[in-house]
Amino acid sequence: MDDIVKQAMAKWPNVPDCFGWLGLDARGQWFLRDDATQAQGAFPDSKGSLLEHGKLLAFIARNYAHDDQGRWFFQNGPQRVYVELEAAPLVWRLQPDGQVQAHTGVLAMPEACIVDEQGRAYFMTALGLGLVHSLDVGLVADGLEQGRWPQEEVPAARLAQRFGFIPSPAQHQTAQM
Repeated sequence: MDDIVKQAMAKWPNVPDCFGWLGLDARGQWFLRDDATQAQGAFPDSKGSLLEHGKLLAFIARNYAHDDQGRWFFQNGPQRVYVELEAAPLVWRLQPDGQVQAHTGVLAMPEACIVDEQGRAYFMTALGLGLVHSLDVGLVADGLEQGRWPQEEVPAARLAQRFGFIPSPAQHQTAQM
C-alpha cells in the first residue's frame, strides 16, 4: 500500500466506506459505476465506465487488498472502495516461467487449477483465487493435459464460499442492514 494512502488513513480514520462504485470484470478491467449506472442494475450487467488512465490503474493495483470478511477493496486514501467482482478477485495471465501474473501486476505460483461447469479455469495461489484470462485458456488446457497442476471441479456458484471471497460487497452490505 502506498505511504500516502497510509498517511491519509491515519489522518482521517473515520471516512465511510464506499460500496458499488467500482467493478472488476472477468478480463481484469476496472469500471467506475456512478449512481446512474448502479440504478440500471448490478455489476456486471450494468458495468459503467471503463477506466483507462494508466496512472490511476497503477494506483488502484498498488492499493488493492481484501478484508477479513473476504471483501476486496481499493484503498483510496482514507476511503475504502469495495469492488464488485464479475468472476473472482484476481485475473491471472500465465507467464513463460510457470508463474501467473495478476491484473494488478503481482506474481504468484499456481497451486491448483479449478474448473467450473462452464469450463472456465481458475488458479488458486497463495494470494487467492483468480480467473484465468480468456486469452490464456488454451495454455491452461495444455498444462492440465501435461499434469502441471492438480485439477478440481467446483460449480461457479460455490466458488465464493469455497475460496472465501464476496462477489458483491454492495449486496452483502445491504443484506446485513
